[in-house]
Amino acid sequence: MQQALLETLLDKGETAFHESIQRTWPLDAEAAFGALPTPLRLHADPRFTGRGVTIALVDAGFFPHDDLVRAHGLAGEIGRLRAWADATRAPVTVRRFAAGETPRWPGWDAGAPGQWHGLMTSAAAAGSGARSHGFYRGVAPDAGLVLVQVADERGRIGNDAIARALRWLGLHAPALGVRVVSLSLGGDPVEPLRGNPVDEAVAALVRQGVTVVAAAGNDGERRLVPPGTAPDALTVGGLDDRNTLDHAQRALWHGNYGLASDGRPKPELVAPSLWVVAPLLPGTEIAAEAAHLFGGRARGDASVEPRLGALKLVTPHYQHVEGTSFAAPLVAGVVACMLEANPRLTPGRIRELLVASAHPVLGASTERQGAGALDAGQAVALALGDLRPADVVSAAEPAAGRH
Repeated sequence: MQQALLETLLDKGETAFHESIQRTWPLDAEAAFGALPTPLRLHADPRFTGRGVTIALVDAGFFPHDDLVRAHGLAGEIGRLRAWADATRAPVTVRRFAAGETPRWPGWDAGAPGQWHGLMTSAAAAGSGARSHGFYRGVAPDAGLVLVQVADERGRIGNDAIARALRWLGLHAPALGVRVVSLSLGGDPVEPLRGNPVDEAVAALVRQGVTVVAAAGNDGERRLVPPGTAPDALTVGGLDDRNTLDHAQRALWHGNYGLASDGRPKPELVAPSLWVVAPLLPGTEIAAEAAHLFGGRARGDASVEPRLGALKLVTPHYQHVEGTSFAAPLVAGVVACMLEANPRLTPGRIRELLVASAHPVLGASTERQGAGALDAGQAVALALGDLRPADVVSAAEPAAGRH
């Protein structure tokens, strides 16, 4: 159904898409089907899934979930996860994984809260939806992945660890094929309009041709912390799209905003920060409770419904989450699709195309939304339009094969 809807969008255009879908399948936050799949709500082009592009995610911790280990479009093939690294202290600890290898690393099964956060953010960018038959997949479900954790034993994330992770990525990005870095975290506060090591490490990555995406933060304040302060990062604020496809219902979510360390306004754009579906962390209490609650629903026990809603569960394996932590990896996933469509794009050109394709949120200030709401389909269309004539045939041939 999702594939058919996206192809309708491509074939008939956005106006006809909205009119026909809303008439036959009313979409609202209370609908029985629950949260809309991410590619559908972002109008993603189904021909591009991030194949051939590697995304690095920097977060508190991670878990080797099937959604990250197995690709969506390759019959469940293992081998998407290129490497895991721990940058909480020097020297950085690294595990690299060969194709077909089941990835494991120290503490992978600890069930720590930071692992839940990193699992959710990485799946928002590139989850395959393995436990939902692909329905709740991310934006770039065939992208390769590098996972870099930075939270110490107390769960604290400091600027030194973030900068160390970024410098390590700078050294190893070419060998690992990393073209996009997503940062769903906040470091130590810094003085306004002053540089810091995180900003410098972001700038070095961008000079290498790596696009860096950072979450703006969730307090709704005119205040940014690294890496959201980095002038060369794409800082992403929050959008509440009300779990519909109706642009008129969109509103801003309470993301942070302000100035980069060079005085540049942030964020550059906004992306969904509510109703983003991602997998539960296996082996945790909430995963066990989800199985129990959905078992009750299957038996017709109506008493489980309030708890299912309170936990934001959409299936026994998935829940919807909120925060700019999930808006940033959505943008990173779209960047991977843009690079699949046009590998010659530079970070500067990617920024320009994302800004040009964004839709302003009506009634919201430019200060808080930048260029407006992310549109994955339009961003990829502009990336394709940016191809040189000699590139068009080679770019179009693999895309056609994925219809």
